[in-house]
Amino acid sequence: MSTEPTSVPDSPFRAAPGARDLAPQFVLPLVVRIERADPPARTDALETTARAVLLLLADERANGDGDWAGAVRGWEDARIRKVVRRARGAEWRRAEALPGITVTGGSARVRVFPPVPLDGWPKDLARLQVSGTDLDDPEPPAAAGPSVPVLWLNPGLDMTAGKAMAQAGHGAQLAWWALSPAERTAWQDAGFPLAVRAADPAGWPALTEAGLPMVRDAGFTEIAPGSCTVIADHPALRRRPA
Repeated sequence: MSTEPTSVPDSPFRAAPGARDLAPQFVLPLVVRIERADPPARTDALETTARAVLLLLADERANGDGDWAGAVRGWEDARIRKVVRRARGAEWRRAEALPGITVTGGSARVRVFPPVPLDGWPKDLARLQVSGTDLDDPEPPAAAGPSVPVLWLNPGLDMTAGKAMAQAGHGAQLAWWALSPAERTAWQDAGFPLAVRAADPAGWPALTEAGLPMVRDAGFTEIAPGSCTVIADHPALRRRPA
């Protein structure tokens, strides 16, 4: 899956094999809390996941000589994989005991962990299920304001909530990479406001041609390789000259 603009050579999200496939492979684990009696709303879960990815990327432990920096560099040098699993009750409490960051949205709680080797998940995360992350919105989400960064989902793709959460995380990462240091700092200082919305089918073609960061899925799960899943529409990127 991809979180770099498609113009970047050997993108970590393009479908074709490349040099990144020869590097040791890592995955970014994300765990969403889904209690049977009180599941989170779908859009809130997507937005909370995207924020969790941004908080990890900005965390001092993930940069420089931080404790997580080596794992993050290895992850970014290979394919950019994110996997969302669900937890409840004691499972969630065990997940929270591992190093990571818990992010709380309106109804959603998501914990992001530093990248781990593809075949080296901690046992308390490896035993969690990927399936069962189907979520609904009790009512349609409100329209996003013009000053809010929006991660536009491809309206022509049918993705489970878990898949869409990972894709929203990719879109947030793409936007982060595309911003200048000053723009990143401003976004972080504001608390990483963002919205995740399904694009209007009539407006989707124009979005794909707007020069904004685009996530293309590598096709490991659910959808065809090369499918465009998310457009990262940050106001700072809209203002840039073509």
